[in-house]
Amino acid sequence: MENLLKEIKNCKICEKYIDPNPVVLASKKSKIIIVGQAPGIKVHESGIPWNDASGKQLRKWLDVTDEEFYDTNNFGIIPMGFCYPGKGKTGDLPPRKECAPQWHQPLLKEISEVKLIILIGMYAQNYYLKEKAKRTLTETVNAFGEYLPKYFVLPHPSPRNRFWLTKNPWFEKEVLPMLKNTVKKLI
Repeated sequence: MENLLKEIKNCKICEKYIDPNPVVLASKKSKIIIVGQAPGIKVHESGIPWNDASGKQLRKWLDVTDEEFYDTNNFGIIPMGFCYPGKGKTGDLPPRKECAPQWHQPLLKEISEVKLIILIGMYAQNYYLKEKAKRTLTETVNAFGEYLPKYFVLPHPSPRNRFWLTKNPWFEKEVLPMLKNTVKKLI
């Protein structure tokens, strides 16, 4: 596992498109895998996954402390794109497509204790759920129970998603209590 993580951290597969600085965190004993989109600029600069406002919100959703979150026996953090993809017109660009096919399967084969995979956002949901993903992120998250016990689907916890959260109050009432309960049982 250590060699694989070193190999990922030294990856330059996309260097002709972006400035690589792969961010990943996992151990052989990670119980919960978090598959998000790609690091934002703050995470790219610090090298610490979810070390931003989105991460703070995610830890609140999971009802875990920073210590619990960054304990690799609890959580493995494997984004769809391991590097910051750059800025687009309305936010960050999508995750690079090279990362997940190159690294996800080798990583998941090394992790023996996985009990749950949390899929954050449409990129992760479409990649893992394939044809089982619904037409929209809202529909997929609303059908979260269909994917349990293997997957738990979430929207991105970005502060930019405040409108989505306001428009979908069922998420905080129905989904988050189930998420918190599931996480507490596993860690």
